[in-house]
This record gives sequence, structure tokens and C-alpha cells, in this order.
Amino acid sequence: MRKINHIVVHCSATPEGKDYSIDTIRKWHTDRGWRDIGYHAVIYRNGEVHQGRRDNEIGAGVRGHNKHSIHLCYVGGVEKNKKKGNWIPKDTRTIEQKEALIDLCNYYKNLHPKAEILGHRDFEGVTKSCPSFDAKSDYKVITDKFSHLDLEDEDSHIVIKGRD
Repeated sequence: MRKINHIVVHCSATPEGKDYSIDTIRKWHTDRGWRDIGYHAVIYRNGEVHQGRRDNEIGAGVRGHNKHSIHLCYVGGVEKNKKKGNWIPKDTRTIEQKEALIDLCNYYKNLHPKAEILGHRDFEGVTKSCPSFDAKSDYKVITDKFSHLDLEDEDSHIVIKGRD
């Protein structure tokens, strides 16, 4: 199993209220010369989760941080219409997407207890607004989920502080 330090939340930077399939996003990525979609999961507006890359495969979501990251993407992330020729970042997550993201973050946090949940924009040098909301803050309770445990490493047993 790959060592995972970050669970990274992304948006597809697509207009509010429009559906896009994982196959469409995969085509955008392969047209850029990537071998596959960059994300490990894509969350549709109705909350359906579709697998992209396998978890054991290195994703393509944050340059320089992919080797030890899992990448989750929700469809949406910009306003319905451009303003002055530009897309405006907006948190367009539906209730179903919010629930699915919480489920996925919990799932991956349980698999990788030391991982921190961040938005794409939270990495140094990133100038994008992705995922168009403060993922680090919104999912802090999940990131801190195992803070009471002293985990030696992900392949060993759990040692609870203060106990033999």
C-alpha cells in the first residue's frame, strides 16, 4: 500500500448546475498527455462516486505532491456563467456531493490515519482557487480524528497514549 500523507479535494472547475461524466474528465486529462484521469474518485452532482485511478496508482492532482496523495474531485466549482470572460470560483457542491465527500474523507482517513485533508489550493505555490471552498477547515474534524492516538506507522499496531 502506498504511504498517503494527503487526501486532496479538487473541483472540476465546471459551471454550476452542469453534469460532466468521469469519461469526459478523463478525456480532458488524456488530451493533455496524461495517461489517465488524474483523480482517484469523481463525485457527480447527485452524489454518485466514480472511481478514477486505482488507489495504488499515483494520481495527477498537485504537482510535486502526487506520490503520497489521494485525489478526490467533485463536479462543479465555478459560477454558472463567466464574468468578463473569466470563470468565477464558487462552492457549488450539492448536499449529495457534500455527504459523499465526507464519506470518502472518512474512508481514506481510516485507511491512512496520518493523512491530512487539504484542498488543492492549500499547497505552497498553487495559485488556483480549487476546490472553491476551504477544505482544510471544513474537514478539520476528520483530519484530527486520530489525534488522540500515537500511531507508530501505518503497517504496525496502534499504540494508545498513556497505555501499555
